[in-house]
Amino acid sequence: MLYGGILIVAGQFSLMSPGVEGFYAGLGLLMLGTGMLKPNVSTIVGQLYAQGDRRRDSGFSIFYMGINLGGLLAPLACGWVGERISWRLGFGLAGVGMIAGLVQYTLGAKYLGTAGLYPAPPASPEAGRRLKRNAALGAMAGASILAAVALLAATGGIEITAQGISAALGMVLILVSAGIFAWLLLGRGWSATERKRSGAILVLFLASSVFWAAYEQAGSSLSLFAERSTNRLVLGFNFPASWFQFVPALFVMILAPVFAWLWIALGKRDPSIPTKFALGLLFGGIAFIILVPAARVAITGALVSPLWLIGTYFLQTIGEMCLSPVGLSAMTKLAPARVAGMMMGLFFVSISIGDYLAGVAASLYESMPLPVLFGVVAGISFGAAVLLALLIKPTVKLMAGVK
Repeated sequence: MLYGGILIVAGQFSLMSPGVEGFYAGLGLLMLGTGMLKPNVSTIVGQLYAQGDRRRDSGFSIFYMGINLGGLLAPLACGWVGERISWRLGFGLAGVGMIAGLVQYTLGAKYLGTAGLYPAPPASPEAGRRLKRNAALGAMAGASILAAVALLAATGGIEITAQGISAALGMVLILVSAGIFAWLLLGRGWSATERKRSGAILVLFLASSVFWAAYEQAGSSLSLFAERSTNRLVLGFNFPASWFQFVPALFVMILAPVFAWLWIALGKRDPSIPTKFALGLLFGGIAFIILVPAARVAITGALVSPLWLIGTYFLQTIGEMCLSPVGLSAMTKLAPARVAGMMMGLFFVSISIGDYLAGVAASLYESMPLPVLFGVVAGISFGAAVLLALLIKPTVKLMAGVK
């Protein structure tokens, strides 16, 4: 976690440098740093609770508040500096914020006890050697591919563009996910219970990808809608479109303690994990369907009330609270202990796939009528919610006793 945070700081400051080289270097450092920090911090939160502790889902809801405290402040500060002064200074301000986070983590780590300090041992010495061998082979293969791409680009064999990188990484995400699930479901060394739970993780993984494909349009098509079609004039002040990005985080801060209390208050009536995921997809669909009438007004050239977007973000956040912290908690319960960190990372890959699909959808913003675009996103979310609802009982069986 500490090294990942340092890489994130370096990535933010790299984004400040002029030229496309600094831009891609910054993105690369951010990816590496986030890959080290994000899955491991969630795993550590899971280790604060004993197996079977019913407070775990609620604990993750409170943890989620902390995540979104940054999401609340960053758009207001970095968005203002970026839009009104300089985007490079906006990236630098984010780096300063990450430094503050590292200082806080270093001073407060003593309160975590032994959580995260001792990796789970492999099932056997042979399994440990196999894991290390597979990790080394994977790292070598990845480095070889990157080296080959760099060589081809340097010699003019291929042309590297943002669109090409996006498409290639989208394919990598899908192939990596398929490979890991094939290993979990078909590979040697897993017990029958671990295979069943991996099947449940696969169902939740696919549902999560669909949810985030809609939700993550907050940074793409919904941001364009905010900038081009939304009235942002309040008391004579035309606020930056990026300020809408703090609205979901604000709703998370408000709703997280409510949901943390709700899951405990429901007791034995607490919905199952796949049921909560289906509810998340349902609210994600409702969030977009209410934008269809606003989009019909927007295509005439008129500016719509900001309440349309605020309502969408509110409904999305309800869906997020049903799915995201619950999903983090579920991974700590369902994943085999010896690959818990990797499985948490795999859950974040579902968000990455959602990001990629959201980008694909946003690329249609200019070519597809807005009411159709928002309606299609809503329809896909509703369809996924219905499908997951039909799979609730089979998925609960695959969870093999995990509640």
